[in-house]
Amino acid sequence: MIIGGGPGGYEAALVAAQLGAEVTVVERDGPGGACVLTDCVPSKTLIATSTRMAVMSESTGLGLRFSGGPDGEVGGLQADMAVVNKRVRDLARAQSFDVAERLGYEDVRIVRGDARLADPHTVEVSGERFPTDIVLIATGATPRVLPGAEPDGERILSWRQLWDLPVLPEELIVVGSGVTGAELAAAYQALGSKVTLVSSRDRVLPNEDADAAAVLEEVFRRRGMNVMSRSRAGAVERSGDGVIVTLEDGRKVEGSHCLMTVGMVPNTRGIGLEAAGVRLSRGGFVEVDKVSRTSASHIYAAGDCTGVLMLASVAAMQGRIAMWHALGEAVQPLKLGWVAANIFTDPEVATVGVSQQMIDTCEVDARTVMLPLSTNPRAKMQGFEDGFVKLFCRPSTGIILGGVIVAPRASELILGLSIAVQQHLTVDQLAHTFSVYPSLSGSLTEAARRLMRESAY
Repeated sequence: MIIGGGPGGYEAALVAAQLGAEVTVVERDGPGGACVLTDCVPSKTLIATSTRMAVMSESTGLGLRFSGGPDGEVGGLQADMAVVNKRVRDLARAQSFDVAERLGYEDVRIVRGDARLADPHTVEVSGERFPTDIVLIATGATPRVLPGAEPDGERILSWRQLWDLPVLPEELIVVGSGVTGAELAAAYQALGSKVTLVSSRDRVLPNEDADAAAVLEEVFRRRGMNVMSRSRAGAVERSGDGVIVTLEDGRKVEGSHCLMTVGMVPNTRGIGLEAAGVRLSRGGFVEVDKVSRTSASHIYAAGDCTGVLMLASVAAMQGRIAMWHALGEAVQPLKLGWVAANIFTDPEVATVGVSQQMIDTCEVDARTVMLPLSTNPRAKMQGFEDGFVKLFCRPSTGIILGGVIVAPRASELILGLSIAVQQHLTVDQLAHTFSVYPSLSGSLTEAARRLMRESAY
């Protein structure tokens, strides 16, 4: 029995079915779960549109002119939010259908409803009881709600409520400057909203690479975003056809809409976990080991409800590992140092392996090189100036430890570094690998050449 049909749940179901188990997935909202229906797929679909807008808006330097605006300025380019949001919803439903079809092909049973553990070996769904040998908890998480800033779905919003807006917010206040806040603030800025980003920290993306965050914040400000650092929201209230965000220091920010992006809380309460012997952390997350097993030996957990790393790719890998382990297959424990992550702003920020902070605090000894994207010939041709490639390696052996890429489609470029980290490749090996000329990926091999133990020049 798998409780939750998101990436952690449906990927686990596919593995279990292929290994010969009888599998039932319980999902309240539909195949794919919140990731597909309201979170990751919708937000990245919206961002795909906004990125096109941003590229078009900054294309005058390439010799392009648009009708409807003064000479040298972009004119006549607008986002039709009714069409944009319909496409967002349609693609989410289509992806959910694809997940259902794939599960059906593997004879996985899908049950709609809310599930709870009636006892350690019985899952109850709408009064029906299912005996089970193995349980996987993949219930995900829900947007955190601040007291005094409760979403109403009209003017005060969580990101799951954005896709029903009939028009583009004129003046959007985004509270929270983590990954979700930065992504959606950038997207709506590109689509034409006047955006204010309220950050309680010194900078946007406080938990990410500082150099990458600095590039993004400069881009945000250059494009007209009002970034308010060291500004903590205390309350949000409706005011006629708009909202007022009151900061803890008494300042007030007015806008037409407010988007709350202040973290996630796990969906673990009231489903019988503790009575079944599953230990939860103080924050309510399910505690798991490196093979996704909980404190109850036959109960596993995957995804956001574990709080390990709130990424769809990590959820999926946790789910697969859980089923391989539970069904007796050889399995390699989850290694967070191999996780590649991406922030879908414009430019994107992709990371893998050790971080700059780990190097700066002497937790890891490494040599570092950082190449500005503006030196890359393909970037020059395409008019991309914001970003860089950063590469880390061991001083003695040249083994690649990680890197950061800030560039358009960094999510695609990071795969090469991800393979290098996982396979323990050296900078020499990467340096001797052919890259296309001209290409953005050429900056990866160039960075490796600069870190080679014996200079190639």
